[in-house]
Amino acid sequence: MREVVLDTETTGLDVLAGHRIVEIGCVELVNHVPTGKTYQQYLNPDRPNEREAFEVHGLSDSFLARQRRFREVADGLVAFLRDSPIVIHNAAFDLGFLNYELEQAGHPRISGERVVDSLELARRMFPGQGNSLDALMRRFEIDASARTHHGALLDAELLARVYLELKGGRQQGLGFGPDPSHGRSDVEGGAAVERPARDARPHEPTPEELAAHEAFLDRLNDPIWRRS
Repeated sequence: MREVVLDTETTGLDVLAGHRIVEIGCVELVNHVPTGKTYQQYLNPDRPNEREAFEVHGLSDSFLARQRRFREVADGLVAFLRDSPIVIHNAAFDLGFLNYELEQAGHPRISGERVVDSLELARRMFPGQGNSLDALMRRFEIDASARTHHGALLDAELLARVYLELKGGRQQGLGFGPDPSHGRSDVEGGAAVERPARDARPHEPTPEELAAHEAFLDRLNDPIWRRS
């Protein structure tokens, strides 16, 4: 199963107030294992950052003014997402920005049914506790020391690690990576193991078992096994 973990950075908190996406980052998972394939794009929002937003992501207005606009990269983003489920932390926020930009670029909106909200998963697993991405990284002991600012691709990579912990850990069901046989593994300890063929177990009853069954039926009143 293919999934895409996605994160955005924006000029502010409210798309209805004219704020826009300044960075998109995506990480591909197959069978809950990162494949190494990613998508990342800085964007020109055609407006200045709010001060608080700049302090979060550190992307200056002058840097963003030199980037491409969303409509210029929308085809590439849609091609990376394909029709895969999308994992987002606090999905309503990012999805509001994404769907606005997709509509403006002439692409269909992303349905909420297609999105896995990792915040909701965390709230069910840890009710009443802090479930921000930072809090979950601390809880799962995920090293984020390389993050001096929030970045969409870096946060998507960290969210992918958190999501795999929320789903039960990176290696579920004793699998050892993306497996085209859907979870069946013929390796143990990293080495191939030969599986000798064995005859099927016989299922026909023995004469002794048949006699015991008949004796049991003799003790029953009108057993259904003897009805014609």
